[in-house]
Amino acid sequence: MAYPMFHNLIGGEWLAAQSGKTILNLNPANHADVVGAFPSSHADDVALAVVAAKKAFASWRLVAAPKRAEILVRAGLLLQQRKEQYAHDMTREMGKVLAETRGDVQEAIDEAFYAAGEGRRLFGQTTPSELQNKFAMSVRMPVGVVGLITPWNFPMAIPSWKLFPALVSGNTCVIKPATDTPLSTYNLVQALVDAGLPAGVVNIVSGTGSAVGAALVEHPDVRAISFTGSSEVGSHVAQRAAATFKPVSLEMGGKNAQIVLDDANLELALEGALWGSFGTTGQRCTATSRILLQKGIADRFTAEFVARANQLKVGNGLDESVEVGPQVNASQIETSKKYVEIALAEGAKLLAGGHALTQGVYAHGTFFEPTVIGGVTPGMRIAREEVFGPVVSLIEFESFEEAIEIANSIDYGLSTALYTKDVNRAFTAIRDLEAGITYINAPTIGAEVHLPFGGVKRTGNGHREGNGAIDFFTTWKAVYVDYSDKLQRAQIDNAE
Repeated sequence: MAYPMFHNLIGGEWLAAQSGKTILNLNPANHADVVGAFPSSHADDVALAVVAAKKAFASWRLVAAPKRAEILVRAGLLLQQRKEQYAHDMTREMGKVLAETRGDVQEAIDEAFYAAGEGRRLFGQTTPSELQNKFAMSVRMPVGVVGLITPWNFPMAIPSWKLFPALVSGNTCVIKPATDTPLSTYNLVQALVDAGLPAGVVNIVSGTGSAVGAALVEHPDVRAISFTGSSEVGSHVAQRAAATFKPVSLEMGGKNAQIVLDDANLELALEGALWGSFGTTGQRCTATSRILLQKGIADRFTAEFVARANQLKVGNGLDESVEVGPQVNASQIETSKKYVEIALAEGAKLLAGGHALTQGVYAHGTFFEPTVIGGVTPGMRIAREEVFGPVVSLIEFESFEEAIEIANSIDYGLSTALYTKDVNRAFTAIRDLEAGITYINAPTIGAEVHLPFGGVKRTGNGHREGNGAIDFFTTWKAVYVDYSDKLQRAQIDNAE
């Protein structure tokens, strides 16, 4: 069967991997549907891309920032025009339902317009000098060539969070798309190329993390790395980058809790829990993987939640009636199965789902039932380790203070949610929950591009995407202009 062949984008040219090898991109809902063949690249391909990016940086950094921003605006308009096509492509390669892939493309559109605005907001500071006839200010400078390593669950939105602020800041980029979902990154970059981005400013090198990602991290001419993925891989990235003193932005795992108090709007909390737990088939770093229930509403919530989870329609995301798509690959299915088994072995109860779907319309894909596990205690592995699938744990608690303690008791700290009508407890939770994101009366998913995105503890290393991305993709330069026409020695001549 014929299928499209894709190449790396290096210096404005589409080049096959030097190995000559490719990786097939399969539709997780139907493995007979081959989305395309993408390069299986190695360090030599990365080296070529870095050379191209370094060459392009010499001229790109000199383009006025508002002019760089105009390219992002045009790219955003092209993404709007192509939204349906790109959403369809994304569902084929990633699996999540069309409503969600449209949202993924929309997030890239939003990021394009937001980042474009930064072209006129790359502000520095002016400040009085301690000496007469001397002017002092600070300015933002681009970093240089940056390496971007992106995940498969948001294959257009997350690359846009990295590419667009990096570009408007004056950097050039080498991006490694996720092996499972490269086409969406290609589509995003194609919009930039069609919008007039000069050759070499963005380069795509497709391949595995061990080959392409590692080479990017270790290349001496790559000045910074922005990584989104698992905490385990992120730790390796940070350690390898440290050898060449590269700054690294890490956005990693989560084990996010939705707390439901006795006074909550129960219908709203149920809707939020279903969306947070099973949206994107649970394959979000912000997915609701723990639901903490105050004992007064626990039985009622559990019965209704289980009933609704059992009613969710699982299938091919191209079918507009489907609510939960496939998991992205067989490895993710195995992880979901493993954690269900671990939970049951530790004494938890399977209340819904728990099995891979392999018969009939599911036979040629990687599907897993929406799964609810009850009787979970905070010390169980299912309550502490990231599953990254449609598997959610129910944990009961007595007091509000106990709920905060349970929510904070894990190694991750990305997103949290509290459902309550008590404004005092809402603000206490905002203060006390250890997370980069807290929602009140809303699910743990749903970040917006103009707010900081990232987490604490094993979720991140202090950098933020969203409105914090410019801080990572620029460096500060202090500037002093002495117009006294004489030598002035700071801290010496002004000592008296």
